[in-house]
Amino acid sequence: MNKRIFSVLITVLVAVTMLVPSGITASAARVVPFTSSLDYSKSENWLYDGAYPENEVDVFIIAPTVDVVSEVNSSITPEFKTRFRNAMNQQQAIYANTARIYAPYYRQIAMNVYTMEEGADKEQAKKNAFMDVAAAFKYYLEHKNNGRPLILAGFSQGAEMCYRLLEEFYGGEGERAKSLRDNLIAVYAIGWPMTQEMIDKYPQIVPAKGETDTGVVISYECEDGNVTGSFILPTGEKMISINPLNWRTDSKKADKSLNKGSVTQDSVTGAITSVQVGKYGAYIDPNRGSLVVTDIDMNQYPKVLDIFSDGCLHLYDNFLFFVNLQENVQKRTKAFLEKAMDDAA
Repeated sequence: MNKRIFSVLITVLVAVTMLVPSGITASAARVVPFTSSLDYSKSENWLYDGAYPENEVDVFIIAPTVDVVSEVNSSITPEFKTRFRNAMNQQQAIYANTARIYAPYYRQIAMNVYTMEEGADKEQAKKNAFMDVAAAFKYYLEHKNNGRPLILAGFSQGAEMCYRLLEEFYGGEGERAKSLRDNLIAVYAIGWPMTQEMIDKYPQIVPAKGETDTGVVISYECEDGNVTGSFILPTGEKMISINPLNWRTDSKKADKSLNKGSVTQDSVTGAITSVQVGKYGAYIDPNRGSLVVTDIDMNQYPKVLDIFSDGCLHLYDNFLFFVNLQENVQKRTKAFLEKAMDDAA
């Protein structure tokens, strides 16, 4: 195994996971509904609050799962904030060249919840987490956005929360929803599946078709081509993806020469420590809709957690195609701003 990749590329989630007692399992106890959200008028509940103010558009980023200790929902402790910050320092680097960054702390669902059976308790835990996310987003819109074009972004649990924001805030013919749709550059919901069922139910969830379309969702989940089912994408389900190398939605293979940079990052600061150009290709699996990564040595990208299926590359979804994603955020933003100027002329 390449020890440098193992130690630097894996997010803080993985590092903390090594400390989790092996006996922890999901309890059958009833999940208590939250009665109120965090107070987002307080600066202490924001990790990023308009970082990179020189940029003319915004990104609202929702963190992935970093809590591998709690039974259900997180408490906002200093230890949790440290794990949260370290993971988000890596995520934000994709958007920092393009957008002002807003990222709320929230009482996310812990990794333990993903081992629960589907049912009322699991859904209540997600509702608890979304109560905070929705409150933060509402406060952001009313007090921080000031009409600037917006990117929504999230990885893993953060991506699932992006879909919930689209469902709650962006649908229908109300004035607010129309304004939000008009102001949406794109949604980068990586590492959680977008399905045809979701698209049919919520027409405001629009899958990306190319490299520069706007108001759309960019989504994929990386695998090695041998996965038949995972807790992210169960057997028999199919997700709607776009290939971040050729920006196609069919199964045409993108050669590794199109990969502008897979990265390793410092696990605390998020600083890029190395870039490997042309390392991995990719294509969309015609049956699962997942993104199959080619030319990859799986020994260098261990699954780390038993909850992940063999061949699952979930933890590396952003790292493997980092530079392509970073450049695409800039391209979509440019396309959005140019169209806005043309419309105003």
